[in-house]
Amino acid sequence: AASFDMKRAAFDYIVVGAGSAGCVVASRLGQKGLGHRVLLLESGGHDWRHWSNIFLHMPTALSIPMNMDRYNWGFEAEPEPSLGGRALHCPRGKVLGGSSAINGMAYVRGHPLDFDRWEDLGASGWNYQNCLPYFKRAETWEGGEDDYRGRDGPLQTRFGVCRNPLYHAFIEAGQQAGYPYTEDYNGYQQEGFGKMAMSVDAKGKRSSTSNAYLHSTAADIELEIETNSTVRRITFHESTNKDEKPRARGIEVLTQRGEVVEVMAEKEVILCAGAIGSPHLLQLSGIGDSQHIEEIGVPLVAERKGVGQNLMDHLEILVQRECTEPISLYKHLGVIGKLNIGIQWILSQLFPSLLEHGLGGTNHFESCGFIRSVESESYPDIQYHFVPVAISYDGNSSVQAHGFQAHVGPMRSESRGYVRAKTAKVEDHPEIKFNYMSKEKDWKQFRDCIRTTRRIFEQPALQRYAGREIAPGSHVQSDEELDQFIRERVETAYHPCGTCRMGDPNDLGAVVDSETRVIGVDGLRVVDSSIFPSITNGNLNAPTIMVAERAADFILGVEPLPSANVEIAAPVPIPNHKV
Repeated sequence: AASFDMKRAAFDYIVVGAGSAGCVVASRLGQKGLGHRVLLLESGGHDWRHWSNIFLHMPTALSIPMNMDRYNWGFEAEPEPSLGGRALHCPRGKVLGGSSAINGMAYVRGHPLDFDRWEDLGASGWNYQNCLPYFKRAETWEGGEDDYRGRDGPLQTRFGVCRNPLYHAFIEAGQQAGYPYTEDYNGYQQEGFGKMAMSVDAKGKRSSTSNAYLHSTAADIELEIETNSTVRRITFHESTNKDEKPRARGIEVLTQRGEVVEVMAEKEVILCAGAIGSPHLLQLSGIGDSQHIEEIGVPLVAERKGVGQNLMDHLEILVQRECTEPISLYKHLGVIGKLNIGIQWILSQLFPSLLEHGLGGTNHFESCGFIRSVESESYPDIQYHFVPVAISYDGNSSVQAHGFQAHVGPMRSESRGYVRAKTAKVEDHPEIKFNYMSKEKDWKQFRDCIRTTRRIFEQPALQRYAGREIAPGSHVQSDEELDQFIRERVETAYHPCGTCRMGDPNDLGAVVDSETRVIGVDGLRVVDSSIFPSITNGNLNAPTIMVAERAADFILGVEPLPSANVEIAAPVPIPNHKV
């Protein structure tokens, strides 16, 4: 419980949602010496006060909190017509750290041209050279600072150690198939195959934004944190002047003590509730399409038709092979194997100078690839994660044999969905419709992904380990057979974004301007992945943190960091293989 009375407390800034963006924003606003009164609200619980919190911090246990109601909002998307009526899960973090506390910890910034594209779409100033300094400010990279990487930021990032020979074999096989090697896909050249970075600290502990920006910097920040408190809506000052924009007054919140109170923000409310929560709360507060707002029985505050629209995500498919040598992670999947990993990790946290964290300190995504599907693409549009075991992302199903797999999928689908409040109650989950695989290009790209992966798996570096194909299976060859496999087995990579799109204020589909202010009202911003104008090329946690770092400077009214002036690699000719 908080040590203050929310009904009587006064704040300058209220940050709604202590997730990937909210922890960053609150920490920057709450720096000692600035004198700001900051309240950070989180609907979930604390991340260090329950016995099960260990699974949040042990990287290898990533699938456990993802499947726990305690830490996951448990959103379910609507049935997808293109997937035969399948309804996919949409897990979102509900704990200090948000989705950064339950995600796969892959640290992928995206390609530089992703951010140049943002600026082209109306997000003025969000080009790569302006964004790179904020990526650097956020990060402490194990390799030290260079033109692209940071050295003293809160977030600790590193490569996996790649002790399993299958990681190296995958990287080598990618090169044998005709693709380049990349030393650091977050640096000069994304395109190619190489080691994969993760947000894990030197002790092998998850570097969630709560660990990085709240707990590790606690001595340097002053803010109030209230957990188990659900914001029901944003409140606004009453005005009789129709020419005056409505101004956010504060928030109405259901506290952990069961009270509904209004908390005032004298300067701003910053909404950091994520790609599902932020548009939902805007709609419940009267900001959105006027017809929809009327349907749910909420007074209209501001007409913004783009609220909840432009929903994007990444899908992926697993291509799996049995491993002919007993070197995969399969031997660790039993109860005894998992127990040994867990015990070693716990002891390593207690006695770091005596014991390595071992397999407990990795997310197991230690090699990867970024390639272009066709020569006409100006930068990679296909991503690979490689894992030396055959198992589902959420850990709920595994192949009962030694194996390995590639997670592969297109990065820039043109399919778009929406988030739409069903009622005026925050406890009623919104309607979430992704419209997955609604474009013919989606199907062609996924067929090409599978065929390209098969070709990579047949290269000499992996051939010595490659047993029978588990999935899709060697019998699945024609376009029709592959389409059926994709329809039944494609899964989300858990990267929703875009539902409060950033853009020009004159763009009727834009929700926030280039300084993250909600268009049509005062005193309210949205800062999280919902404001992405387009989805980035890879996992979304790193760019979400960057957005929060840059937005914090806008909120504080300080000069943005000086622009970078770095080179980026030109596209590498792709192999001329028929897929």
